[in-house]
Amino acid sequence: MRIATYNVEWFNALFNNDGVLIDDETWSGRWDVTKAQQTAGVGAVFQALDADAVMIIEAPDTSPNRDTCKALEHFAQRFGLRATKAVTGFTNDTQQEIALLYDPDAVSAIHDPKGNDIAPSFDAEIRMDVDVDAHPDPIRWSKPPLEIALTTPSRSVRLIGVHAKSKAPHGARNDAEATRISIQNRRKQLAQCIWLRKRVAQHLADGDDLIVLGDFNDGPGLDEYEKLFGRSGVEIVLGEGDRERLFDPHAQMVLGRRFGAAPATARFKRKGKPYLQALLDYIMVSPGLRSRSLQWQIWHPFDHPACYEDTALRDALLVASDHFPVVLDIDL
Repeated sequence: MRIATYNVEWFNALFNNDGVLIDDETWSGRWDVTKAQQTAGVGAVFQALDADAVMIIEAPDTSPNRDTCKALEHFAQRFGLRATKAVTGFTNDTQQEIALLYDPDAVSAIHDPKGNDIAPSFDAEIRMDVDVDAHPDPIRWSKPPLEIALTTPSRSVRLIGVHAKSKAPHGARNDAEATRISIQNRRKQLAQCIWLRKRVAQHLADGDDLIVLGDFNDGPGLDEYEKLFGRSGVEIVLGEGDRERLFDPHAQMVLGRRFGAAPATARFKRKGKPYLQALLDYIMVSPGLRSRSLQWQIWHPFDHPACYEDTALRDALLVASDHFPVVLDIDL
C-alpha cells in the first residue's frame, strides 16, 4: 500500500467556486506559472504517485462558497485517479485545508477527532507559557490537524495530517522585527508540536498503529533559533528521552548531524539568490509499524533518480509545487 503526503502550493487557486479546475492561461498562485501549467503538473504527479491515500497539505478551501472535497473529487475524475474520494476535518480561514484523497476500493477513511483534558480536540484552544513570563498564552492551530481512522481489509491505522505553524517572519520591516517575529513564531510552532505529541503519546499508550504526516515547517538543525530552544518541533513529535518514539528515516539522518548531505522535501526560489532547500515534510510511523516492509522516498526531481530520469515527471514536480511528495510504501 502506498501512502503519501504532498504540500501543493496554492492548490486552491486552481479551482472556481463550483470546484471545477479553471485550467487557463491566467497566473496561478505560483510565481511565473499559469493555472494550466500548474494543473497539468499536479495532475501528472498524482498520476505517477498512484497512491492509495495522499494527505494533501494546502488542499483547496472550504468556505461558504467552496468545498474541499468537491474540488478534489473533480480533480481526481479529471486525471483518472483511482484515489477518488476525499475527506477533510476541521476547516480553517487560510484557504489552505488539510485533506485526505484516497482509493475507496482499497481503504475506508473517516474524520475521527479525539480530545480530552490532556490533549484537547485540535479545533480547541490550550494555554501554554511560551514566552516564559509565568502567564500562559492562548495557543490555537491555524490549520487544525486532520485525524483519520483508516481501515484496510486487514488492519486499522490512525493518521494525523499536520501543517504546523510557519516560522518565517512575514511582515517584518527590519532585522530586529524579523528576529522578534521569528522567535515568537518558533514558540508557537513548538507549542503546537507539544500539543500534537500529547495526542501521539495517547495513541501509543493505547497500542494504536499511527502515522503522523505532513508539513512541519521545521526539522532538526534547520535554523539558528533551534539553539535558543534546544530542540526542533519534529524532535518533540518523534519523542524524546525514554519515551516511546515515532520513526522517520529522513529525520533520523539529520538528527545530531552538523555537517554533510541532508535530504530535502522543499525548494524555494529567492530573488537573486540560489534556491533554498529544506527538509520540512515527514511521514512518521509508530513502533508497531516498523516491521511492515517499509520504504520511504522523497520525490525530489534532482535527488530521486527515477524522478530525474523521467523528464516529464521531473518537469511536473518543478511546476506543481515548491514542495515534493514524501512517499511511504508499507504492508498494511
